[in-house]
Amino acid sequence: MKNANDQMTALRDALAHILGSDGITVDAGVVSAHAGDWSEAPKVEPRMVLFPKTPAQVAAALGTISRFGQRVTVQGGLTGLAGGATPCDGEIALSLSKLNRIEALDDISGTVTVQAGVPLETLQSYVAAHDWLFALDLGARGTCQLGGNAATNAGGNRVIRYGTMRDLVLGIEVALADGTLIPMMNQVTKNTTGVDLKQLFIGSEGMLGVITRLVLKLVPRPTVANTALCALSSFDHAARLLKEMRKHLPTLSSFELMWNDFMTTAIDTAQLRPPFAQAHPVYVLVETLGADSQRERETLERCLEQAIETALVTDVVVAESIDHARRLWAYREAIGEILSRLQPHAAFDVGIPMSAMDRFVSAVRNTLNDVFPQQHHLFFGHIGDGNLHVLSGPYDTSAALHRVEQIVYVAVRDAGGCISAEHGIGVIKKAFLPLSRCPDELSLMRSLKTLFDPNGTLNAGRIVDMRPH
Repeated sequence: MKNANDQMTALRDALAHILGSDGITVDAGVVSAHAGDWSEAPKVEPRMVLFPKTPAQVAAALGTISRFGQRVTVQGGLTGLAGGATPCDGEIALSLSKLNRIEALDDISGTVTVQAGVPLETLQSYVAAHDWLFALDLGARGTCQLGGNAATNAGGNRVIRYGTMRDLVLGIEVALADGTLIPMMNQVTKNTTGVDLKQLFIGSEGMLGVITRLVLKLVPRPTVANTALCALSSFDHAARLLKEMRKHLPTLSSFELMWNDFMTTAIDTAQLRPPFAQAHPVYVLVETLGADSQRERETLERCLEQAIETALVTDVVVAESIDHARRLWAYREAIGEILSRLQPHAAFDVGIPMSAMDRFVSAVRNTLNDVFPQQHHLFFGHIGDGNLHVLSGPYDTSAALHRVEQIVYVAVRDAGGCISAEHGIGVIKKAFLPLSRCPDELSLMRSLKTLFDPNGTLNAGRIVDMRPH
């Protein structure tokens, strides 16, 4: 034990030399605050928490940790829901919160260069002041960090128009486990100079390297938003409405679908007024972002009028003001309060082909109601990109939670979907990954992990386990 303690002391001294005395801490309060992300993964306090201030410090710290044979979990805003940023026993936590500089805004080409620890909302506000929009938007915008958004390929509620984080990243800089810092800070959309290596790191949840800086695409800032909440009689009508809106509304940015079970729970939990005189099977919240207030509102209203005439939409409310729009979004954004109310819960963000989604929801709802009749089972999602959320709870045993996971993930496989659409795999979903990826794909992921991180220093045990020695 003395040798182990001596080795840890030597490692702390080496890291302090790299990061400075304020860049490393074992303070009980700080260590406790870094014991886990927002997921249900069991909290584990790290041995110490590192706070590098530059990309070079990140790389140097990783190289040192690797040489000492230790393991590190990479942490951003700790808003993840898959346990990827929750330390495992004996790990060191490396926080990117001090890498929080917005380095440069290119006002001509519409790009911004940032460090990985910049919170999403901070960037949104900064570029808005310069008449630009960074299109990614999440409920955790005030806390989540851009490096983590890229590492998990975050989606959010505007994917239907702007794509996922992968579509918004032009270049990245990555620190590897051996201490190498690789600058891939491409700033142009067209670049066919060999393999696009940045794509290996976007969505890989820190298992291959730590993203330290990014070049991100911007779009001109919209000045007008139009919001409407639609009531519909079926999922089929919602799918057909989406097709019509894509055809007639080029500024369509959000298309959020909520089944009645979710809407009823949102109204009750957040103490909201029902949006319509009677309940409906499904609801769709739509938003357009543009620049011409009158023309775009008229276009939206024309589209909705036609949808009512053809019976695609049963009833509709169009926001009359910014405050009214916020009240309509409150139904969808009540999810935070619902999650708290239904703890312990099983929460899923799965990808389901649109053609299979109605059958999937019906089958999973019926099965869950039969097996767990006392629990709430809620369905909602960013339906324009096939991202469906399922929330079920509360449960009082881990066995029940695991049973729910089996029910949902097997149904996802049978529907030809994926077990994670935007929150990643982490440790929570790792056991179910073979339902979405074939053995050859999993083997290739392990080979990449071994290539980039042969000592298993970075985020070990996330997504896949390394090959046994």
